[in-house]
Amino acid sequence: MNYIFLLLNLFLFLIPIFFSFDKKAFPIEKLKSIIAGTLISGIIFSAIAVFFVIFKVWTFNPAYLIGVYYRELPLEQYLFSFTFSFAGLAIYHYLNAKFPNNQLQKFSLSVSNLMLGVCVAFLFFAYAKWYTVITFSVLLLLLLYIEYLNKLRFMYRFYRAYLVCLIPFYICFGILCNLPIIQYQAAESIKLNVSNIPLENHFYIMGMLLLAIYLNEFFEKREAAK
Repeated sequence: MNYIFLLLNLFLFLIPIFFSFDKKAFPIEKLKSIIAGTLISGIIFSAIAVFFVIFKVWTFNPAYLIGVYYRELPLEQYLFSFTFSFAGLAIYHYLNAKFPNNQLQKFSLSVSNLMLGVCVAFLFFAYAKWYTVITFSVLLLLLLYIEYLNKLRFMYRFYRAYLVCLIPFYICFGILCNLPIIQYQAAESIKLNVSNIPLENHFYIMGMLLLAIYLNEFFEKREAAK
């Protein structure tokens, strides 16, 4: 039983392994930028997770963990920050290769503006709740920078990948939140759940994936310019 969270990380890691058999969808030459995006995003969101666990916003059930901790955060959660980003980038590249048409990119700014409005609304109405405030603040800053300061254009492809990533998201968090392996302090969230999964989780993962994809695109462009 104490290996369940670890096995979920293995499940996520198998997604890019599966896609790697298709060399066109997951080319080896892009692996460097994929790993860089995964590592940086994983480190940043691991630091956020440490904050949540230190202030008891998140708690973990030791019955489902192997018992290795660093700064009060279990090893499995560190791994999750990396494996979900890695799986998300694999899905992103697979979809880009199989469905290269990017005509809907012109609508992505409208979607991003809607998401910015959602972030502002949640920050206004839940300003005293740590999980809500940090999750939507991170997403708000990422969206503002990527859409209005950054010159790389990839947001349609990001939103498409995010929707597909909801499949492993619901598998993983359906298990994590219903056993439960992770518990969320009710006072620090808006108490809106989908099958016991806090609404904030959807946007927390969105921010994690957005940062990983942006970094991947940034490193790819830098490599191509050499």
